[in-house]
Amino acid sequence: MNIEIKDVSETRKSLVITLDRAEVAAEHQAVVGEISKHARLPGFRPGKAPANLVLKRYAKEIGDEFKQKVLSKAYRGGLEQSKIEALNITDVQEGTLAPDQSATITITLDVRPIFTLPDYTGLPTEIKSVDATDAEVDAVIEGMRSERADFKVAERPAAKGDYVKLAYEGTVDGKPVLDLAPDKQIYGKVPQTWEEVEGENEGLIPGLGKQLAGLKAGDKKDVTVNFPAEFAAVPALAGKTAVYAVEVQEIRERVLPPMDEAFFKSHQADDLESLKVNVRNNLKGRKEHENRQAQRRQVTEALNAKVDFAVPESLVENETQQVLRQFIEENMRRGVPAEQFEKDKASLHDGASKAARSRVKTQLILAKIAEQEKITVTEKDIDTFIYRESVMNNQKPEKLVKELTQDREKLRSVQQSIIFDKALDLLVSKATVTTA
Repeated sequence: MNIEIKDVSETRKSLVITLDRAEVAAEHQAVVGEISKHARLPGFRPGKAPANLVLKRYAKEIGDEFKQKVLSKAYRGGLEQSKIEALNITDVQEGTLAPDQSATITITLDVRPIFTLPDYTGLPTEIKSVDATDAEVDAVIEGMRSERADFKVAERPAAKGDYVKLAYEGTVDGKPVLDLAPDKQIYGKVPQTWEEVEGENEGLIPGLGKQLAGLKAGDKKDVTVNFPAEFAAVPALAGKTAVYAVEVQEIRERVLPPMDEAFFKSHQADDLESLKVNVRNNLKGRKEHENRQAQRRQVTEALNAKVDFAVPESLVENETQQVLRQFIEENMRRGVPAEQFEKDKASLHDGASKAARSRVKTQLILAKIAEQEKITVTEKDIDTFIYRESVMNNQKPEKLVKELTQDREKLRSVQQSIIFDKALDLLVSKATVTTA
């Protein structure tokens, strides 16, 4: 076997591997011998048919297996002799493969970049106080009450926090909104819906709820709505000004439940003080988690800024596709139409590619840190992952174990993710910490 290494880029190489005729013939003979053992031909016992008949009867099977064995031998031998640490195969040119000829196979692959790890101890991180203020505790408790609020009809003008039942019909430059977006009925004409007055969360129609205060049941009003320039929910309305003819049908005020024994018991508390203790502890835990996530992000950014190297393009493209899938899935759940993604395809890919390049760089650095620190995946790590995933996805642990056992690529991905997490935790443990 002869090997020639050609540099395509800093992270991509081509191995030109030549197998002499004797090596190729030996692989072909091994394939014929293996298939002959199980060959069933009329008039012959299994494994006793002449080789020439086996070659004729099983020509396709022998050809496919022969090709696979030659390529596999070339790949394994090429990596072993070149000492290259391959990440992905990007192309294979097999040339002519025949039992009585030498073979030249060109394998192009992306390799792990060579770089020197910077000092990763003492990376600066900043966290926030985890102590919950009285105002924060009170706000959470008010939120608990709001979740159990009752809504009673109010015979008065609408005020902040009320819910108004109304009908509306929108126009843009005198033309019905439904003409612009016929498949978006709720943005054009609705005979009955509810809208919160001056609510913290924006409703479907931007700014509509902020213009309902002071209206009474039976009142009619023309409300002007300016749609944002980037209004993904209905692109046809983006940047346009619409007028909605609103008719108020009913007003309901929010009535909070009393903080009595039943209320406390429903939140696993005996009284107001014990409820506040529970809320304060929960807020502290949430803030600690947020601090931890912030530190992981900060050490990643600091580490990436300390070292520069080229990243393998095949890894970037694979990660880009994953980023795009996650983005599209999340936005489709929010109601963004599929045609919007097609319209923004180029810009979405550019943004995903930029994020993916940063992710890949981070992963390569973390992998090298894990190797230097001898971080490994233990059986306990896998058990923890299985338990967490099964709880989050309401899935039986046995099913997840079976999936990982049958899909080696998925198992490898899980192991790699665990390695990255443990390396990040190590960086955080070695970081300097200041409190804002």
